Amino acid sequence: MVSVRIVQSVLIFLACLLGGCAEAPVSTLQAKGPAASRIASLSWWLFGLGAFVYLGVMAFLLLALVRARRDQPPALAQAGEATKVVFLGGAVIPAVVLVAVFGLTLGTLRGVAPAEAPGALTIEVAGHQWWWEIRYPDEQITTANEIHIPAGRPVRLQLHSLDVIHSFWVPELHGKLDMIPGQTNILWLQAGEPGEYRGVCAEFCGLQHAKMAFLVVAEPAEAFAAWAERERQPAAGPADALAEQGQQLFLEMACADCHTVRGTAAAGTLGPDLTHLMSRHTLAAATLANTRGNLAGWIVDPQHAKPGNLMPQTDLSGEQLLALLAYLESLR
Repeated sequence: MVSVRIVQSVLIFLACLLGGCAEAPVSTLQAKGPAASRIASLSWWLFGLGAFVYLGVMAFLLLALVRARRDQPPALAQAGEATKVVFLGGAVIPAVVLVAVFGLTLGTLRGVAPAEAPGALTIEVAGHQWWWEIRYPDEQITTANEIHIPAGRPVRLQLHSLDVIHSFWVPELHGKLDMIPGQTNILWLQAGEPGEYRGVCAEFCGLQHAKMAFLVVAEPAEAFAAWAERERQPAAGPADALAEQGQQLFLEMACADCHTVRGTAAAGTLGPDLTHLMSRHTLAAATLANTRGNLAGWIVDPQHAKPGNLMPQTDLSGEQLLALLAYLESLR
């Protein structure tokens, strides 16, 4: 019976570990930036100290069991020996371990604390239920759910929320920082090498908290400059009659009341800016890959992929859907 319970406990523990593996895996131990490297180093130190304490306790327990079996009946510990065990095991050793942990933690906090850096890029990130609004004030760029940064350059993130408390976390680049309504928190981010890094909301913020993710795209300075130049431009006009029909539908429907497409009459702010929608890797805050099929499904029934989001279902004919897709696919 005991062995069965142990197996059940192990299986439940493994299920809990694997429960979050449906999305792209992210790990604080796969550090790709200076701040994340310090946090990963602290994690290994804490793991090592924990393992040392655990092994020490197990060694003393084993020694006690061996002595108990050897001494029949068990010999009573002398007063001085008992006092020594209580003093060392209950006070001195825990104090040393806690002081070491405290010192390591302070050193890590000092290393990742905000500090002004010359030439830093400033980005404003606002949390919504359930998507991310990204603004580059100096570059006059507004986008959503995807943060482009130049690799190797410090980035100053100004974090705030427009509804409830969210938490910004890119495990491979830095630790977590809360986004609080009415308050701006500062987080310094730096990617050591080009790549795509998945970020998540680390604070329960409502029904679709688990589907509120984003991408940080770190790229060489030249590639970032080219991306910024493209993002600054207004949306290109429809390339053919079908896309033109789709644009007219977009402006006549509720789409234009919620979304902005720069260069058109659409100036809504309730939902993400769609000016360069098709240049992004994902839809619905990294819930879906940005493909034609997923885009069509999202337009028709967004509640299927992300129940509770503010985008309503749309009643479109097949011809209207094709026209709207043609227009949205031109937004690059």
